Amino acid sequence: MEKNKVNYLKRIAINIRKDSLNVLRLAGSGHIGGSLSAVEIMVYLYFYKMNVDPTDPYKNDRDIFILSKGHASIGYYCVLARKGFMAYDELKTYRKINSRLQGHPHIDDVPGIECSSGSLGQGLSFGIGIALGYKKKGFSSSVYVMVGDGELEEGQIWEALILQSYLKLDNLIIIIDNNKLQLDDFTENITGINNLKKKFESFDFNVFEIDGNDFESIDKAFSNLRNDKPNIIIANTVKGKGISFMENKIEWHSKKIDDEVYKKAVEELNSQGESLNE
Repeated sequence: MEKNKVNYLKRIAINIRKDSLNVLRLAGSGHIGGSLSAVEIMVYLYFYKMNVDPTDPYKNDRDIFILSKGHASIGYYCVLARKGFMAYDELKTYRKINSRLQGHPHIDDVPGIECSSGSLGQGLSFGIGIALGYKKKGFSSSVYVMVGDGELEEGQIWEALILQSYLKLDNLIIIIDNNKLQLDDFTENITGINNLKKKFESFDFNVFEIDGNDFESIDKAFSNLRNDKPNIIIANTVKGKGISFMENKIEWHSKKIDDEVYKKAVEELNSQGESLNE
């Protein structure tokens, strides 16, 4: 990937992080840690990879993104707003009464939201259904499903993986946001889900393990997907990525932010933006 394109995506990612912090500050609640870990993947897909059109959000041959880890809605909404699926100012209504932007995405609200994902574990099954439907209709479009590593504790995920192992849908790309933290502890201390690469390979998947916060690493994986077996990407990310005092901190799974902390975080992000101009 060309350096100018990488820097273009980096600048968008910085803005998405700023937007997410502002939304959290205004709303007084929200899942910020898992939103920040997923920023690069979502920015890459929406601003570089996917065939989507905010002016025609329901066109038949569009690519589909499903945020199965729906609690990371802050970052997701910010990406949709920056892409033009809704008015940017609507972000101010997050979690307000009668707002379209509730804590978990709802399919019938904002254009661009393809799946309701309030309950963990269901997004992958939903994505398989869309991908299978696309195949039957002869569409060449792709379906991308982001699953949280803590979400892998849901049994329905593994049922869906068994089905995808059998169907081998090459238009379905599964992305694991492997930030290694969940609600109240590190994932390894909850159910000990580890050795993900070996587990997925045992299901007969092509497995790509990447730095999920690095655009060049992301692009390399998405540019080398294969059609001989189903594909799954383990995106090793950092929870709270981009803000030093939030990174890898359990308490930032979901936490309020005051004006002082907000200012400190934005200063860090501004510094990152300035470094891109050097």
